[in-house]
Amino acid sequence: MPVHNSISNLHDEMTRWRQHLHQHPEIAFEEVETAAFVASRLQEFGLEVKTGLGKTGVVGVLHGAKGAATTAEKRIALRADMDALPMDEETGLSYASVNPGRMHACGHDGHTSMLLGAAKYLAETRNFDGTVVFVFQPAEENGGGAKVMMDDGLFRQFPVRSVWAMHNSPSIPVGKIAVRPGPSMAAVDDFNIKIDGKGGHAARPHGTIDPIMVGVQLYNAFQTVISRGVDPIESAVLSVTQFHAGSANNVIPNTATMVGTVRTFDVEIRAFIQNRMTEICRHIGDLQGAKITLDYNRGYPPLVNSAAETDFAARVAAEIVGDENI
Repeated sequence: MPVHNSISNLHDEMTRWRQHLHQHPEIAFEEVETAAFVASRLQEFGLEVKTGLGKTGVVGVLHGAKGAATTAEKRIALRADMDALPMDEETGLSYASVNPGRMHACGHDGHTSMLLGAAKYLAETRNFDGTVVFVFQPAEENGGGAKVMMDDGLFRQFPVRSVWAMHNSPSIPVGKIAVRPGPSMAAVDDFNIKIDGKGGHAARPHGTIDPIMVGVQLYNAFQTVISRGVDPIESAVLSVTQFHAGSANNVIPNTATMVGTVRTFDVEIRAFIQNRMTEICRHIGDLQGAKITLDYNRGYPPLVNSAAETDFAARVAAEIVGDENI
């Protein structure tokens, strides 16, 4: 690959950064040491540094050879996430996590190191016209850290034309780069359902309102939401992942709970599924005399890549790895 020598020379240093971060993982909005490490490196490179944006976020600002950009048209942002997952590491690596219940299992240590490497290279060369804003985001895992940074004034303080990011993907062979215009990662919603029935002895089911039977009806009805309600050309997923009820083999319980997730790319389909699930819960509850409570929680919106920027990224990447590897 025609990688510039000055970038290749950063390999060992970037490896040390990544292994340090991997060894000291911190989860959403607790990235205090990680943020300090990032800020210290950016200051060493000569960047202007802003900390505490979005609680533990870090922003570095670098101007090109001609000085600061005067309009947002000549300012872009490069972004990486910093947080780890709340899980124990059992890899046996020499640089495995020393923080119990914390692990960089999703590769954000790599993302942070990659962006630090870009910052160092650009700071040494400044061979560009405009301003680059380096955004180190906290709480990508379940914390909505991007929105917290934006609510805290990220783009009011640092207006940019566009935002760029990369994500490692172990399923893609080394040397290949995958890009896609439009919807690329689904919106993530979750739901919790409580079914209040009327328990009783299993030998006298006629005196009960069986929440397990109600739950089975819900489950079956949910299977038609997408198969009979969403255009087959579109994509969506509705999965019930937990169903809990009862504790004895001769007792029909009073309550049952169901938990699951919904994944969508389209905002209208997302709203349709939520509304349809609400209707199903209401009607089956009325039919069976049970009280069904649906708690539907909207999570991240879908990731939708701009077509123009995606095409540009693909063309630039092809200059490094070749068209056949895009």
